[in-house]
Amino acid sequence: MAQPRPQIAQCDPLWQQLRAEAEKAVAGEPILGSIIHAGILYQQSFERALAYRISMKLGNAEISAQALREIADEAITADPSIAQAARADMQAVFDRDPACHSLLQPLLFFKGYLAIQSYRIAHWLWDQGRHELAYLIQLRMSEVFTVDIHPAARIGRGLMIDHGHSIVIGETAVVGDDVSMLHDVTLGGTGKHDGDRHPKIGNGVLIGAGARVLGNIHVGDYSRIAAGSMVLKDVPDCVTVAGVPAKVVGTGGCSKPASQMDQGFEAVGE
Repeated sequence: MAQPRPQIAQCDPLWQQLRAEAEKAVAGEPILGSIIHAGILYQQSFERALAYRISMKLGNAEISAQALREIADEAITADPSIAQAARADMQAVFDRDPACHSLLQPLLFFKGYLAIQSYRIAHWLWDQGRHELAYLIQLRMSEVFTVDIHPAARIGRGLMIDHGHSIVIGETAVVGDDVSMLHDVTLGGTGKHDGDRHPKIGNGVLIGAGARVLGNIHVGDYSRIAAGSMVLKDVPDCVTVAGVPAKVVGTGGCSKPASQMDQGFEAVGE
């Protein structure tokens, strides 16, 4: 496979940085050479590398990696916003996760990041009316990454799912831009009624581990949901809620809680 032309990497700083980190990783750990060369250094662009990595993780006996790569390439080519969102998600992980020390790590090793990008391909298929194929990708994403996002859900850019384990996001859920959520979060419905039944999460929201947000409710911009909380009612902007059921216990803590990842709070009245 041909090496990328130098001018392609030079006009794309993120891709240039990824390639530099890949070369350093191969030099330091040669046993990873086949993975990194095939997945990054032999690829023509970030977009191609992303499609390749998703396909290699989700392919199995029922649907081949080659078929999935063709689907991912088709989606990313048809809708440039997929790759733009993937870049924003990667930067969000690098900026917010203290365990992330390179841009290479999310693409190769972080299942939360890879699950989000798999969802973005499934969502494109859903919007094209290719629902059965979208459901298949959702199934594989859930099996491989333990992250179950319905392909009809709407998710903004700059999402970080820390640890990427036991996440459930329902069909009519909406997640804004620059949101952070930790493991074991559910954005679910209540009862068995059809229609608009899942939460709407505003921009810049921080959702703690084990939180449950249920029903067609709205969580305001730049608010925080404490770990283990069950949210059943609307949440105002710029506050912290905690408890079962959750109630307002303090301010949002800072102007951008999802970026700061600060889960402490100042109680109301203090």
